[in-house]
Amino acid sequence: MTEPDAPSAKTTQDFAELWEAIGDEYGTASPERGDILEGTIVQKGGGEILVDVGAKQEALVSSKDLARMSQEELKELRLGVKVKVYILRPQDRDGNLLVSINLAKAQQDWITAAELMESDEAVTVTIESFNKGGLVGKYRSLQGFIPMSQIANLARRTQGDPAPEGLEVFVGRELEVKIIEVNRRRRRLILSERAARREIRAKQRAQLLEEIVVGEVRQGIVSSLRDFGAFVDLGGMDGLIHISELAWSHVDHPRDVLNIGQEIEVKVIRVDPDRERIGLSLKELEPDPWVVAETQFPVGSTVTGVVTHLVDFGAFVEVAPGIEGLVHISELADGTITSPSDVVSEGETLTLVVLNVDPIKHHLGLSLRQAPPLAESEPEATEAAAAEDEEAAAAEDEEAAAAEDDAPDQFLI
Repeated sequence: MTEPDAPSAKTTQDFAELWEAIGDEYGTASPERGDILEGTIVQKGGGEILVDVGAKQEALVSSKDLARMSQEELKELRLGVKVKVYILRPQDRDGNLLVSINLAKAQQDWITAAELMESDEAVTVTIESFNKGGLVGKYRSLQGFIPMSQIANLARRTQGDPAPEGLEVFVGRELEVKIIEVNRRRRRLILSERAARREIRAKQRAQLLEEIVVGEVRQGIVSSLRDFGAFVDLGGMDGLIHISELAWSHVDHPRDVLNIGQEIEVKVIRVDPDRERIGLSLKELEPDPWVVAETQFPVGSTVTGVVTHLVDFGAFVEVAPGIEGLVHISELADGTITSPSDVVSEGETLTLVVLNVDPIKHHLGLSLRQAPPLAESEPEATEAAAAEDEEAAAAEDEEAAAAEDDAPDQFLI
């Protein structure tokens, strides 16, 4: 019996092309690696899932792929449910069409991420971990990276510790970010919280400037301290507490009163929508000590106070908590004075005379050169002290005489 001739290579190729053509005509073309197809779950069991994707055979979702899903995701994979799958292998060694649901989601998420970057939309990510370079967050099925330079208000939120250990405070938080780089081939997704925060704060700033009213009290967080005052985040923009508005008494530096990150209440004292500036006050929430200054320090009375600071034109002296007066350089001493430091020094206690007082302008004029000498200003105290000395001496003499009378004879000469 004559054996039939083996098919030639050309015949095999023609047959394959014919089969593909038939498949194309009936919608059963062989899928290729990297394709994303939509199919219907037709079988579930044994830790695997079969999906009808319209190919010549059903696609297999392996147990390894399913193991990467959460319990919530697995519950959604029911018979008849449509899912998208990524073609891993058109045919493995067992002849199976191997697909992945996870990779299909990831590929779709890469496409969505690129679209969001183009549209400049903000998204929410959950921070899962951190490293020496920044934060690692999850966006859908993808991992994104937020470099330290793209974390908003890093120093304040880590209590001034921008080292990797300080980033631990972000783990588990949700952050609003913008996608600033997408590289699907390198699996690189770079995010920026700073960019998202700028947009959010711009909207908040516009709303705040529209709503805020002079005289109202607002909650805020101290965002930074400068020599001239403290900036307070009001939610959308910062307002300034000038150093003169921190307390009724003299303040050398805002750090003596406030700390960065501290939550405080402030009073709004100025609003400039055109320049986008808000003036705040801390001392306005406390009673004004100048209300009683005119009766407490009448003109001509003598007061004592401590020199708080020196300026070219004189010395400021605190005569009561929150009340400072000025001793002009011409009132420090008789004659010509080159500098206030030639006469007094900071921290020194002085006796002064009140020259004028204006509670409304918070002005108190004082004089050192017109103050009477201590002996003249307190004659009664001086006389009382002398009388006390005489009484003490007389008492000592009486005690000595009594002791002599009570002494035994053998001690008397």
